[in-house]
Amino acid sequence: MNVSKDKNPKRKANPQTLKRVGKMLFEFYPVLLPVTLVCILIASAAALIPDIFIKNVIEVISKWSDTSNWNEASKTIIPMMILLASIYAVGLIATIVHTQLAAIITQGALAKFRNKMFSGMQNLPIKYFDTHKHGDIMSHYTNDIDTLRQLISQAIPSVLRAGTIVICVFCYMLYLSIWMTLILTLGVIAMIFVSKKLGGGSSKFFIRQQKSLGVTEGYIQEMMNGQKVIKVFCREEESKKDFDKLNNALFNDSFKAHAYANALGPIIMNIGNVLYVIMAVAGGVFYLLNIRNIGLSMDPVFSIATAVTFLNMTRQFTGNVNQCTQQINSVVMAMAGAERLFELMDEIPEEDNGYVTLVNAKLNSDGNIIETKEHTGIWAWKHPHSDGSVTYTQLKGDVRMVDVDFGYEENKKVLHNVTLYAEPGQKVAFVGATGAGKTTITNLINRFYDISDGKIRYDGININKIKKSDLRSSLGIVLQETNLFTGTVLDNIRYGRLEATDEECFEAAKFAGADDFITRLPDGYNTQLNNNGSNLSQGQRQLIAIARAAVADPPVMILDEATSSIDTRTEAIVQRGMDKLMEGRTVFVIAHRLSTVKNSDVIMVLEKGRITERGTHQMLIDEKGLYYQLYTGAFELE
Repeated sequence: MNVSKDKNPKRKANPQTLKRVGKMLFEFYPVLLPVTLVCILIASAAALIPDIFIKNVIEVISKWSDTSNWNEASKTIIPMMILLASIYAVGLIATIVHTQLAAIITQGALAKFRNKMFSGMQNLPIKYFDTHKHGDIMSHYTNDIDTLRQLISQAIPSVLRAGTIVICVFCYMLYLSIWMTLILTLGVIAMIFVSKKLGGGSSKFFIRQQKSLGVTEGYIQEMMNGQKVIKVFCREEESKKDFDKLNNALFNDSFKAHAYANALGPIIMNIGNVLYVIMAVAGGVFYLLNIRNIGLSMDPVFSIATAVTFLNMTRQFTGNVNQCTQQINSVVMAMAGAERLFELMDEIPEEDNGYVTLVNAKLNSDGNIIETKEHTGIWAWKHPHSDGSVTYTQLKGDVRMVDVDFGYEENKKVLHNVTLYAEPGQKVAFVGATGAGKTTITNLINRFYDISDGKIRYDGININKIKKSDLRSSLGIVLQETNLFTGTVLDNIRYGRLEATDEECFEAAKFAGADDFITRLPDGYNTQLNNNGSNLSQGQRQLIAIARAAVADPPVMILDEATSSIDTRTEAIVQRGMDKLMEGRTVFVIAHRLSTVKNSDVIMVLEKGRITERGTHQMLIDEKGLYYQLYTGAFELE
């Protein structure tokens, strides 16, 4: 098994990604976010100012120690202490406010990100879901979004707070002594060099980690869905081996990413310790040698108060630089996750250039609309006129394909020059081996994919001109793979048309032959379904899917192996309901069981993407071609 790898393992996190995240946060919270940032700055300043006070306190104590006039000293020191306490109080309030606002912004932003992703995902073409593993898509909503949570709630506030303190400390140290600040600058250059080397090394591996995590989750979901097959063929060991490969790849990427990131903190901290010692020695030398101070403070000499302040500032400076580097882990991982989120958000949505509108309407004899709220089973399409008036024409269900070519991949055609027509009320069946193109034709009729060449017309209208949502609403479909949703049986039937009444759902179930087994369920139509209806048999699930299509009551019905999971006895029951359902509709049927297509008006035999035979059952039997061989058992479908 091939383990998926990043195509460009040297690629690093894009700085533009962080900029885009920030822009979106400001769009989400244009008021709360600036308020939070201001509170962070206030809290940072409140943490810094006490260190500045130390110099003044030492100078006051030194000034009054010779005269022992502590009363005079107390008049200066006590107000300073009160002011200091007030600053701490302001800092505390600012900290409480920004932490509470940060929680609101973090969870709210994640909810908005998820909504944005999910809304965009609903507009993606079917091709996207056919070419991406579902587990990898799920990873966007779990792991990748969680990296953003760490970025917004922890990394950004910490970096902003530490960065503010570092800048302020540097400016104040420059104010006190240029010489000492130059020494500090050399240490800062060393810190930046190390951070860039190690941080850049971890970036590419964090990107690979997120991709490996998505691939691993995709594989886990695949194995969960296929547990019965795995156990039937005793492939547990092979599954474990394949998972070990993916898990080891994830381990290696994660190990390298965190090895770089975790080494950064201790190295920066030790550089800070060395720098602290150097600053202490330099300050002592400057003081003992009475070296003239050069700084904006204009102090004539380098004093003890200045030396002590510098040491405290150095500790503040290196500590906050270390705090920034500690967050590189979260920032880089968040950027890797954000890039994957934006990849999903930036996927090109399904194109819809249609402007013709189909409506489910009630018409009078003149073709004028009476109402649309009440479902009547009459579909029509609008005729807008230049004078602003609109007339409606009832849909007949006439579907035609003319010289259609199509390929899922460029330069690899699946259908070749397909021409067919389905007149209103006709039942058209497709027969052929797996991969012949039967399902592909139905995918083109409802525009899950767009054709490469040719024309498809619906009641004389090119389907490219019809709004996709209206086109698909007028086409009922029952797929070979049944999908039921969490909810009651009644909810799943009503999914075909949400405004349908309970009585209409009951009637649809009777049409499909599902009413008998539904009424025998513990809670009847109110029986709760979970996990794709795992508490029902495959045949029962298929009957509910047929009922769901029946309640939609469209003019055209597509049945893709609709009875493939139903036993012969149940099939006879369903067929009677299906015959009623098909009355007055155009129906496309795909089936391997030739008994289910025998009574079709037209049977199309497909072979390698081409229609090789067409006609009624008897006509094809008389021709003694491929259909005859299939029907008589001389040749079996693959």
